[in-house]
Amino acid sequence: MGGYLNPGSDLFEMALRSQIFVDKSGLIEKTNRCVRTLQRYICVSRPRRFGKSMGVDMLAAYYDRSVDTKNLFQELKINSTEEYEKHLNQYDVLKINMQEFLSATENIDQMLRMLNDYLLFDLKEQYGQVRFRDENSLVQVMKDVYSYTKHPFVILIDEWDCLFREYQQDQEAQKKYLDFLRFWLKDKEYVALAYMTGILPIKKYGSHSALNMFTEYSMTDPGDLAEYFGFTETEVKILCKKYEMSFEEASAWYNGYHLISHEEGVRRVHSMYSPKSVVEAMQKRKFGTYWNQTETYEALKVYIQMNMDGLKDTIIEMLAGEKARINTGTFSNDMTTFATKDDVLTLLVHLGYLTYDNEKETVEIPNREVSQEYVNAISTMDWTEVIQSINASRKLLEALWDMDSEKVANGIEQAHKEISILEYNDENSLSCAVNLAFYFAREYYTIIREMPGGRGFADICMIPRKIHLDKPAVMIELKWDKSAEGAIQQIKNKEYIDALKDYQGDLLLAGINYDKKTKKHSCIIEKWNL
Repeated sequence: MGGYLNPGSDLFEMALRSQIFVDKSGLIEKTNRCVRTLQRYICVSRPRRFGKSMGVDMLAAYYDRSVDTKNLFQELKINSTEEYEKHLNQYDVLKINMQEFLSATENIDQMLRMLNDYLLFDLKEQYGQVRFRDENSLVQVMKDVYSYTKHPFVILIDEWDCLFREYQQDQEAQKKYLDFLRFWLKDKEYVALAYMTGILPIKKYGSHSALNMFTEYSMTDPGDLAEYFGFTETEVKILCKKYEMSFEEASAWYNGYHLISHEEGVRRVHSMYSPKSVVEAMQKRKFGTYWNQTETYEALKVYIQMNMDGLKDTIIEMLAGEKARINTGTFSNDMTTFATKDDVLTLLVHLGYLTYDNEKETVEIPNREVSQEYVNAISTMDWTEVIQSINASRKLLEALWDMDSEKVANGIEQAHKEISILEYNDENSLSCAVNLAFYFAREYYTIIREMPGGRGFADICMIPRKIHLDKPAVMIELKWDKSAEGAIQQIKNKEYIDALKDYQGDLLLAGINYDKKTKKHSCIIEKWNL
């Protein structure tokens, strides 16, 4: 393990030299506003591979007073901000990756002892001329260094939460760790900025509120740091243009993390993409599942097979494109304390397997890449009926293209039987079954629920993406205990087709009805000339 005091700019320079570098230096402007204020404690939690460590490396290069990094930032956005030079290379930086210490030790006591000793070694080696009042106390040594240099510390902690992920059952170890961080950081004059990143938020480890001085920026409450972790839609468009890749396909694969913030009274919705996925897709010139290669679907499987309070039903509904209302307020910010299914779903938000709308308080599966992780997990579980339905969805889509009404009706019938937990009691449950039955359609289509058109909303509209314009668009109207003919007629009478007036390709109209007496589905498919 290398030096922790004033680590320099090598890692950030590597990022700058990379084939793909996206300028996130606006993050520095946000942290500069907090330096040497009561808001100087910041914790950012995001899923794996969302650019957290790169942000830490950038902050280290900017604040470290042992190097001159003005040339590194002169072409970046931060260079044009008001307080850019005021804080550039003005602080002693302590940069720590907690995972390194945890991996090198066998228990929390060893970890904290090693962390304490290594930091003391660096400080005393650098400032041997200082007369220390207690050479074995990290807090006292840092007080003495600050008194001598008049330069406070910027403390950067990456993977701050690794102990809570690896020592999941050991509450005593967790408490010792929190006590250490509190004693080291809280209300200390030598702290100009304490900036931590991890996957989990901080606040609720039992009743122990050791780190309540931190302002948190998470997947459920991103604040004004939303755009600095992950790639924005604009950034992905620029990369797609440069690498001659389809932005529409990139969006279908990797978009879906919609983080809502209110900055200075202005509501902003940030559509964020996993940087790992986008970079891999651009470099390999191929869209695929890249984000979670470092951690298999087994991690997801552990949580979704708990099936608390009907969790299975909710997962199936989200696979069909539904949203689920949840209460994030009971989540204990660990990976073992689950009182309700909402706690499991909230953890999946922080892990990146769901996206959360903090206004509507709903969650959904963000995109095609993550949806595939659910399919991978379910395929190794006892959810055989769901996998059978998903596997059958390819043939069902082909039957739709062939305008084989009987096969489509039978296919939806079979999907309904296989997914017996989704009880039919209204049009919405029918919609859920139909969407899951046509799961494979996402390969080719942008699927819009309740698409506005004419004098109402079409239930399901499938619009082929640009690289699949050889496929017909599809407009589906669902009926509950009425008739498929009536469904087709409604599409025509209410002029739903007007919504596709600018569309140039083929269009299929499909009416699907479920008869609650016979418990049978019927279907009519017509070709419509636009």
